[in-house]
Amino acid sequence: MKRNPATKRGRAGRKPVIRARVEKFLLRLYVAGTSRRSRDAILRARELCAGELRGQCTLEVIDIYQEPARARAGQIVATPTLVRETPRPVRRLIGTPARSSRLYLALGFASKSAGQ
Repeated sequence: MKRNPATKRGRAGRKPVIRARVEKFLLRLYVAGTSRRSRDAILRARELCAGELRGQCTLEVIDIYQEPARARAGQIVATPTLVRETPRPVRRLIGTPARSSRLYLALGFASKSAGQ
């Protein structure tokens, strides 16, 4: 008698463990030097990564004066610009919002209340 593959068990009769895939966020922040707007944008982006995204975030800060080729490749026309590269689709936010919670929503992340 053949066994149904859907009912197969792992080693020693245990069910295989299915782990939920946790997707890391990749954010790129393009700034122009060390201006006040640049510093504020860096602060808000770091708050977002530490708070709302609970450390599941990689933040790359790119100074367009130091790396103009990366700014051209990213098609950056104004600073500060925060780009959410992953998860897809790519989202861009130009300027610095007053609060990191607005930044969270502007980048297209689900609202806090939807997850609770």
